[in-house]
Amino acid sequence: MENMDRYVLENIADDSWRMFRIISEFVDGFEIMGNVKHAVSIFGSAREPRGTRRYEDAVKTAYLLAKRGYAVITGGGGGIMEAANKGAYDAGGTSIGLNIELPHEQNPNKYSNVKMGFRYFFARKVMFVKYARAFVVFPGGYGTFDELFEAATLIQTNKIKPFPVILYGEKYWRGMLEWVKTHTLKDEYVNREDIDIFHIADSPEEIVRIIARADRVRMKRLK
Repeated sequence: MENMDRYVLENIADDSWRMFRIISEFVDGFEIMGNVKHAVSIFGSAREPRGTRRYEDAVKTAYLLAKRGYAVITGGGGGIMEAANKGAYDAGGTSIGLNIELPHEQNPNKYSNVKMGFRYFFARKVMFVKYARAFVVFPGGYGTFDELFEAATLIQTNKIKPFPVILYGEKYWRGMLEWVKTHTLKDEYVNREDIDIFHIADSPEEIVRIIARADRVRMKRLK
């Protein structure tokens, strides 16, 4: 019984310290990101090699966005994240890398001029969403899917104001969207307008046009 009490007390102490670490991540994030007025969060695989079309298109997308005055937010790692940070950096824009502590695949890239490290995924996700005018989602794995459907869920449930969720690469995302339409929509687990959250683009220029158009609509509503 005494060992059990000690175990419970140790876990309570651990949870208390964890709570303070979580709070500190939110406080640091809000302070560091507080001056970011409008940004685009870009996601995609950390495993995307340099020099591929997807990598170079991520560079160009971020470059074009930064030239238009958008800050670019990524997860701060390699692959597509590195490419997006590089594009924003090369354009002289605000290139934000929100890194996460992982046992592999997540060394910070050198192209972010605003950096922050996170231990907790959920605190990091808040920073991706809170300051974003749009999400641009390049092909990726589970982490990319997680960010994609997190945004879709928050928009669907009106927890955040709607913004474009742009899927780069019609060929890559076609199967997922068809599955959602033929199964999830057919079984009435989502509504037709929930599908309209997603936009498809096959070039950096098209991505920028979608974001610019959404911003013009937003500005008209504010007038």
